[in-house]
Amino acid sequence: MANALDANKPLAKLDSASTHRFQTPKKKINDGEDVNFFLTSQGYADIMTWILQLNAAMFPKKTDSSYRTWGLHGETVAFSDPVQKLGSLLQKLDAVIDEAPPDPGPRRFGNVSFRKWFEIVEQRLPVWMDEAVGSEVLSFGKDDGGDVSAKDELVAYLLGSFGSAQRLDYGTGHELSFLAFLGGIWKLGGFAEADPGVEERGIVIGVVEPYLKLIRRLILTYTLEPAGSHGVWGLDDHSFVPYIFGSAQLSPPIRSPADIPGEGSLPDAPDPGDVAKPNTVQRERKKNMYFSAIGFIYDVKKGPFWEHSPILYDISGVKAGWAKINKGMLKMYNAEVLSKFPVVQHFPFGSLFCWEKDPTAVEPPRTTHTQNQPLRTPPTSQANEASQRLPPQVTQGFSANPQTGLPMTAAPWARSSGAAGAGGLGRSRQGMTQMPAASAAGNNATTTTGAPWARPAPTSRSEGRPAETMAPTQAPWARKDPAP
Repeated sequence: MANALDANKPLAKLDSASTHRFQTPKKKINDGEDVNFFLTSQGYADIMTWILQLNAAMFPKKTDSSYRTWGLHGETVAFSDPVQKLGSLLQKLDAVIDEAPPDPGPRRFGNVSFRKWFEIVEQRLPVWMDEAVGSEVLSFGKDDGGDVSAKDELVAYLLGSFGSAQRLDYGTGHELSFLAFLGGIWKLGGFAEADPGVEERGIVIGVVEPYLKLIRRLILTYTLEPAGSHGVWGLDDHSFVPYIFGSAQLSPPIRSPADIPGEGSLPDAPDPGDVAKPNTVQRERKKNMYFSAIGFIYDVKKGPFWEHSPILYDISGVKAGWAKINKGMLKMYNAEVLSKFPVVQHFPFGSLFCWEKDPTAVEPPRTTHTQNQPLRTPPTSQANEASQRLPPQVTQGFSANPQTGLPMTAAPWARSSGAAGAGGLGRSRQGMTQMPAASAAGNNATTTTGAPWARPAPTSRSEGRPAETMAPTQAPWARKDPAP
């Protein structure tokens, strides 16, 4: 059994006094077996450690008399010089959009002018990196005799975080690349030394949130297609981390990462169900990352919230509070992003996030299935290993998919083992879901993970709330609109 990741342990920094050989990040994940190895790699461990570190910093902080919260306006958050410089870099990237206006002409996805934006950025980024990241970071280990520098590795991850200029798309794999860019700077000692959580909060609010705003503008300007999206059955077409950090913002106050609770909410936090109320979303999006991401969905999608975002609607029914949602989001990120071949296949590995076995992980058994075809979900033993390596406060209280060992999210088309009729749709008591057989045959017979902590599937258009007398909503390609 692999050791669990320690949520209290920050991402380790490299020793500047030791020789370090940098490497040009390269694609390593080519099939399902590579995904399995990735889940036991040092790169995976470092990525999860970094996410847990940033997540813990976003929880409200207990004080002797009260508590402090961290809003997006940053009144209570300190921004160090490295954070401010990265913020300036993002502003420059945003300004380039004006130099590459979208190409006129009707097209639903993928405006070719995105390639012009990307080309301009690629040309200017080396100079901008010199201005945004300290020279001591970019030249870290330069005298080791290698041809690749720290700057080369960082630029590769940053360029990979804007989307694909070839496919004209953007998704959670690109978002992951940006986290790796920031994690690489951390490992190289490029952020300010501060009390635990202080610099991390500055990174999330002063860099990650502006990055998400840049990405949203890129998506709107160039109509970038969702990359690796599950469509209506996915959490979000493009992003995931704002739901992690945003739910942490609304969770109960803590004194240290060791105190992270499994349930509860900030005393004055909005109700999770408020995501279905546009007026509340517009108010809360100005100060919270979760609602900011929900607000962007309202900007680009029309119709009832439960209909275009059923998974987020399911999650909004959690009664145990934002801490429960935060824990579920971490589990889901592990299952739906880091464990999915279509998402992680393009993530490159170098020396900062390396393609080496983590000594605390156990080698999974080899099977013909994993060796001969790319899989969308790892085999049970390996998925369990990945799940077991998450901190106990993340994994406790969740049922698992018996096929993958990963957490489940209830979906509107969930089949119940006791559903009436061979083709009946219903909801299993465990919240475990699978596509109906006839539908799965047309979609590579894949299963979808979800969350047992989710609300029942909506079935009525009335105020976005379920109607007890209506049949469950099916997939868009099978749905019959409920009667008025």
